[in-house]
Amino acid sequence: MGIFISSIFGSASIGVFSLLTDHLFIVPSLAPETRMEKLGEQLKVKIVFTTIGYSLLIGALACGNSKGLIFPHFVREEELQPICSVTDKNDVNITVMETKRTAYGNIVLANDFGAIVAPRVNPETLKLISDTLGVEAVHGEIAGLPYVGSLASATNRGVLAHPLIKDEEKELLKSVLRVPVEVGTVNCGIPYVKTGLLGNSYGAVAGLLTTGPELFIIESALDLVE
Repeated sequence: MGIFISSIFGSASIGVFSLLTDHLFIVPSLAPETRMEKLGEQLKVKIVFTTIGYSLLIGALACGNSKGLIFPHFVREEELQPICSVTDKNDVNITVMETKRTAYGNIVLANDFGAIVAPRVNPETLKLISDTLGVEAVHGEIAGLPYVGSLASATNRGVLAHPLIKDEEKELLKSVLRVPVEVGTVNCGIPYVKTGLLGNSYGAVAGLLTTGPELFIIESALDLVE
């Protein structure tokens, strides 16, 4: 258990390109294979190389937890195949959302206990997110902004959120996700935490520019101190 430092395609915004759960690490097809596989071993997950509608921005477009994964409508069957090949369909729900919205990684913040979803998502979509992830899903914001999936990083051990999160928003996250919530930044002061931080129950990966003090807060927030 610990924090690992990495980049993808020379970018410290690793959370934009990748999706991590307690079981899977989904990364772009062109990502460096050796480095990603080593991270997968350290995080105790199966690694999958793919794209979403030919896009490398997997972390922005998809979201999920150990129980389910959600993809935008333009994902192709051949892109889902590598994921399906390493998951048990009886254990992991895979849903392709037939909506105009595409950046589900930016509008859904989830762990295995709950999900916070951008307020403008309609009730039908909210229910589908809830059913797919197997958790309660409720509308919420962070720092008065709807992009909850990019403003925080959540695991089954804790949440690191945007420094300007409001007290009532923090309480909602604690209640729904059922883990402690702390605030911090990544990549030398970036408050869009998820863009530079991926975590699960076994560790975390932070962007290459993340500072020592930021790593200390991440370690505490995600309960990675052994």
